[in-house]
Amino acid sequence: MEQLVMVLLFIVFLQNRIMDLRKAVLCLCAQSAVIAGACLIMGLAGGHGVQGLLPVLMTILVKVCLIPYALFRLIGKLTDPKEIVSGINTNYSTGLSAVFLMLSYLIVDKMLPGVGNRDIMASSMGLILIGLVLIVMRSRAIMQIVGLMTMENGIYLLGLAMTEGLPLVIELGVFFDVLVAVLVLVILANRLNVSFMTTDTNVLRRLKG
Repeated sequence: MEQLVMVLLFIVFLQNRIMDLRKAVLCLCAQSAVIAGACLIMGLAGGHGVQGLLPVLMTILVKVCLIPYALFRLIGKLTDPKEIVSGINTNYSTGLSAVFLMLSYLIVDKMLPGVGNRDIMASSMGLILIGLVLIVMRSRAIMQIVGLMTMENGIYLLGLAMTEGLPLVIELGVFFDVLVAVLVLVILANRLNVSFMTTDTNVLRRLKG
């Protein structure tokens, strides 16, 4: 499990350095696949049987296949499939992500000393904060969706670590809510591209009265 956590953190930090939107979505696919692997390991360890495999299949279907497919379709309509931020912004976001990850470990060690799933819980909290960094510091709507999905993956992983497997009904509800929310955001990003010929959310400042 520790190896999966290391791979997950590497992918998330790589997202902070990526400017190409397609590569960012590929990182999101890899990130979600690692979450599915963690879900499988916890399901097998908890002896949930078939009920433990269903969330894994739902994660692969929704987060690895459907959502990235919708994002790739949207990116295909763009004239410039790259983020429009400077290298300084990526350095700031990477630095902030490192600080937030260390803060997550400090919080877990302070509030839950000796907890068994320390690395998973700290990494999931770091994932939530790093997703927030992507939302705040990136201007493209697609990168903000990637940040939102990173936060959701962190929340989902934190729930798995704290409960050792969420109830099936709750997991299905979470997947449905995430799918609907992301599809709505993809539609809004598409309308933004049609209206302004870009998915840069900074253009929305023109709508201020």
